[in-house]
Amino acid sequence: MSTRYPFTAVVGMDDLRLALLLNAVSPAVGGVLVRGEKGTAKSTAVRALAELLPQVAVVAGCRFSCDPASPDPGCPDGPHGDGGADARPARMVELPVGASEDRLVGSLDIEKALADGVKAFEPGLLAAAHRGILYVDEVNLLSDHLIDHLLDAAAMGASHVEREGVSVRHAARFLLVGTMNPEEGELRPQLLDRFGLTVEVAASRVPEERVEVVRRRLAFEDDPAGFAGRWAGEEAALRERIVAARELLPKVALGDAVLLQIAATCAAFEVDGMRADIVMARTATALAAWAGREEVTSEDVRRAALLALPHRRRRNPFDAPGMDEDKLDETLERFKGDEPEDDPDPGPDGPGDGGPGGGGGVPPQGGEGPAPETDGVPEQAPAQAPEHAPEPEHAPRGAAGERAAVKAGEPFRTKTLSVPGLGEGAAGRRSRARTQNGRTTGATRPRGTLTKLHLSATVRAAAPHQRARGRSGAGLVVRRDDLRQAVREGREGNLVLFVVDASGSMAARRRMGAVKGAVLSLLLDAYQRRDKVGLVTFRGRAAELALPPTSSVDAAAARLEELPTGGRTPLSAGLLKARDVLRVERLRDPSRRPLLVVVTDGRATGGGPDPVGLASRAARLHAADGTASVVVDCEAGPVRLGLAGGLARDLGGTAVTLDELRADAIAGLVREAQVNRSVRRAA
Repeated sequence: MSTRYPFTAVVGMDDLRLALLLNAVSPAVGGVLVRGEKGTAKSTAVRALAELLPQVAVVAGCRFSCDPASPDPGCPDGPHGDGGADARPARMVELPVGASEDRLVGSLDIEKALADGVKAFEPGLLAAAHRGILYVDEVNLLSDHLIDHLLDAAAMGASHVEREGVSVRHAARFLLVGTMNPEEGELRPQLLDRFGLTVEVAASRVPEERVEVVRRRLAFEDDPAGFAGRWAGEEAALRERIVAARELLPKVALGDAVLLQIAATCAAFEVDGMRADIVMARTATALAAWAGREEVTSEDVRRAALLALPHRRRRNPFDAPGMDEDKLDETLERFKGDEPEDDPDPGPDGPGDGGPGGGGGVPPQGGEGPAPETDGVPEQAPAQAPEHAPEPEHAPRGAAGERAAVKAGEPFRTKTLSVPGLGEGAAGRRSRARTQNGRTTGATRPRGTLTKLHLSATVRAAAPHQRARGRSGAGLVVRRDDLRQAVREGREGNLVLFVVDASGSMAARRRMGAVKGAVLSLLLDAYQRRDKVGLVTFRGRAAELALPPTSSVDAAAARLEELPTGGRTPLSAGLLKARDVLRVERLRDPSRRPLLVVVTDGRATGGGPDPVGLASRAARLHAADGTASVVVDCEAGPVRLGLAGGLARDLGGTAVTLDELRADAIAGLVREAQVNRSVRRAA
């Protein structure tokens, strides 16, 4: 068994260590979501926590870790008599991002169930994590169907496995801990709310602390056992403190004045539902027990709010999590009642703080100042100037006539753009695809392990052979060759690649604000439909991949907001750059189909001696590749040349104006593009 890095040897990251320890004291807090950049020891700290948890008493021989004091009456290995009890360390079970549904919830042997009527159940990771920790690294990349099972288990404390009328249920209560890099995409709001606490981590900018991190890590890699031995005393002391806090927890009093502060805080920050109030109450109680007190104070409520509320305040994927600490202090002071004086805080992180490199290194939860109270909608660009009016003389400009970035207009709801045909890509909510979950459309012979049985097709395949197989009883004689896999149709996520014209012809501030607002609206739609997105921009003499394809839609929105404009219009360069990006992505993720969204007025004034002809040839290359495309026509003014429409024809797609982007007319535009392409090929 490999030696894990000691928890007390972790340098800095006070908020992360405190959040994990509070969950060790009171698992009812509901787990921790750790958000942060790569390489910040998020996984190291989480894995080290398992070594600090007290041992768990389990029924001897039970695969589902039943508590001997109160065994689960519905346990598949039950009923449990006086089979004795064992004590074992608390488990930390890791859920891989690419795990199958059967690996998570368990699997039933359908062949035995049909032939013998026996529920042969193989437990999954949810059973292994019962009364322990379920850890998901890169939780934001988890597939939707796995998230659905996690949500069900977290809500009910049990896992249900259903396969064609055969059902198995077992208890599944676990501490859910997830880590994620926000640059790779955000979590679904339903799963985000299931995490009791959230912590933002970042690498320390203090050179001395960074030196200590490197020194300790190198020492651990050179001699893991020796390094762990040097921290064994601190680990044992911290383990004892967790046990003492657990014993004190039931005695902690949560007075009415404190409950009023909790309720007032949640109301002031407009969090949804009542889960935030409950989590704050449990966290404040655990903080008091951790500090050795039997009464909760206002400071406990404040610290609980900083851990439990930031991720519950997000209104859309472009809102940064955080707290306005001035507003928090004002609310707590306003509803402050009579309470005991705070005892001196013995230190939230226990032994090991005073060692080299102990202490901070993580920015405060709320940043350096109060976060602006917005609804997540960027400020709309001023619209008082005529759309085609020249820029004011004082408008800021950079090199080569480059204009400063324009604020995006207000986003709006768009209709669905979908890729035609039937795909087999990642689960999502945009285009039709063959998926593991969805409506059943047919049956086929299974390739590998059977996951979704098509019962009627299986019975039909086995029925003609019953006499030859010597059937004599009521049971159906089923062989493995008879089993049929259900073919299901659902929705997939796509790669939506935006190609945005940032040249001088698009630089009128009102028009560029509207263009950015339209792209922002499409990005919001991509977030909701679980797409990957990429951003190519072109201006001046070349095109640039502003954002490689990623699941982080908010990263795309940030790049869009910072986009300056100006210069010539190398349309062909933008289209060719987009084709290169799509070619690489087809190799990396061949099952994810692309959707090309070109945002331009169609003008081409750069990129070669014949810019219009070059742009046309580049567009026809995309059409030859079979890439579904839509051109958002941004042409403005009394005289319209219709260049975007010609570009759409070369792409084999459809053009839509900014006004039409809001209207019902956009429904089916990509399907129309596919029809147009089919007609052209037939001709």
